[in-house]
Amino acid sequence: MNLTAPRPALARVPVALLLAASLFSACARRPQASSTATSTAPNTSMAISPAPATQVVPSETAPAVSTAPKFTDQSAAQWYLKDPQADKTPGISVTRTYAELLKNRTATPVVVAVIDSGIDTAHVDLKAVLWTNTKEIPGNKIDDDHNGYVDDVHGWNFLGGVDGRNVGTETLEVTRIVAKLGPRFKGKTAKTIKPTEKADFDLYTRANKNYQAKRGELTGEVQQMEQMAGPFEQMTTTLKTSLKVDRLDTATLRNAGKSATDPRLGQASQALLQMLQQTGAPDTDALLKELKDGLESQSGQLNNGLSLTYNPRKDIIGDDPENTADHNYGNNDVMGPDPMHATHVAGIIAANRLNHIGIDGVAGPAVRIMSVRAVPDGDERDKDVANAIRYAVDNGASIINMSFGKEFSPQRPAVEAAYKYAESHNVLLVHAAGNENDNLEINTHYPASTYMSGKEPGNLITVGASGPKDDESLTASFSNYGKKSVNVFAPGVNIFATLPGSKFGNLSGTSMAAPVTAGAAAVLRSYFPKLSAADTKRLLMQSVVVHHTLVRQPGTDKKVDFSTLSSTGGVINLYNAVQLALKEEVAKKL
Repeated sequence: MNLTAPRPALARVPVALLLAASLFSACARRPQASSTATSTAPNTSMAISPAPATQVVPSETAPAVSTAPKFTDQSAAQWYLKDPQADKTPGISVTRTYAELLKNRTATPVVVAVIDSGIDTAHVDLKAVLWTNTKEIPGNKIDDDHNGYVDDVHGWNFLGGVDGRNVGTETLEVTRIVAKLGPRFKGKTAKTIKPTEKADFDLYTRANKNYQAKRGELTGEVQQMEQMAGPFEQMTTTLKTSLKVDRLDTATLRNAGKSATDPRLGQASQALLQMLQQTGAPDTDALLKELKDGLESQSGQLNNGLSLTYNPRKDIIGDDPENTADHNYGNNDVMGPDPMHATHVAGIIAANRLNHIGIDGVAGPAVRIMSVRAVPDGDERDKDVANAIRYAVDNGASIINMSFGKEFSPQRPAVEAAYKYAESHNVLLVHAAGNENDNLEINTHYPASTYMSGKEPGNLITVGASGPKDDESLTASFSNYGKKSVNVFAPGVNIFATLPGSKFGNLSGTSMAAPVTAGAAAVLRSYFPKLSAADTKRLLMQSVVVHHTLVRQPGTDKKVDFSTLSSTGGVINLYNAVQLALKEEVAKKL
């Protein structure tokens, strides 16, 4: 699942259930990202904060760059590019780095693969920075470069069929385990199974407990949201009629609450105002849409993600998902049915810095983005992850961003073999830590930050999410953490970047923190091409800005030292990393 963060818990108001529903709506999808007011979590959910109209390139068909509206307040929206000292904001010092340290250096080409849900390849701020396989002749239906993938011009889609169809939604991994092992073990106990079945039985027992808990929780959420949607819509319609307005935003509701002569009108206005303030929604229509979208998504998760019989892959792809030795399947549709998550991730890494439109990516114009689609709305399969890593390595990626994760990994050896394959080819892997506010030392999420042997991969960096203020909120409330399991933190709250349809908006999640880090890694490898994957990881870790700020430990009200939540104790800083690279470069010349 993609790792977008879930919305934070909301304070009690007269319509507390509705607030809970708006919280649930942000947690519907699975990749590792989330929205401005919160995040969409179990790892891929993300909540979207629409950008102001002047920041959006209108229409599905993006206009020419020269006619697109220019984004004039980039520094305010892209806080993560700021400098901790000069701007008093815990960004990663991107703007300062280019202005002071890199202005006289020449960048070399670097390819960053984004293993994710699919990228909008027509986006006005991305199309110029997409990786292009120059050995392929587009559209001729021939594998011109003989790499086993036909017409893979901008990457490959391991969730597609030869007929062009795509897997959009998938089951959770826990569902697949229960569906597979349930017929063997349902109703059995540890005393009634064979000794040779113990490992599978233990896996089934853990998975079934997790599955039943998820199903119960999700059923309750869907029922709550169904009960809330109608009354909330009726409340807003009645209030609009009473106030004679078409839109209930914070200003309208604040004025109505102060001037209302009917106490019930004032109470309703105040309750709605509090909801908007707590959720970050611009008006009640947006909040209602979020509620309805959340209901649709959660219902889909219940009916598909947790369905023991749902299996779209069988009909669309037709492969054997258990056969990890099988590499040649899929199609060349690198956009897929829902490119929201990956489009945002790609923009963070390398949105065009030269066109004066939208945003600036962390990495410069020499960096190219390769799209490898392997993450559905649901849990990614280990086979697809392993093949996606190998594809990226074989086709020239130096860095791979992985903003996804899940709670079970039945084919973990295949993923670990792919990690080692990447390491042998000097490729850095950047992985989002996840959005369950879990201590990864206690609750492992996959892909894991260590091998089964306990050794940490030398080419893997695991990233938690930090916020825009150096106070108790510096650690994102949703972020996973771990003194050994998480290497660094990076900005992952209210990250303004590209959205499908040549639009821009905010998402939150460790899904956003990972590409901030991958972008920084791309800068290092672009301007210092002799750096290895291990060198790049080391430089990023050694150059963090360490914070001893007392922060809320994610998932609790407990205050802890920020430096205890990761192995480095800090937030990555590109300026420091480049300075360190320059010093080492000079030392080697001496």
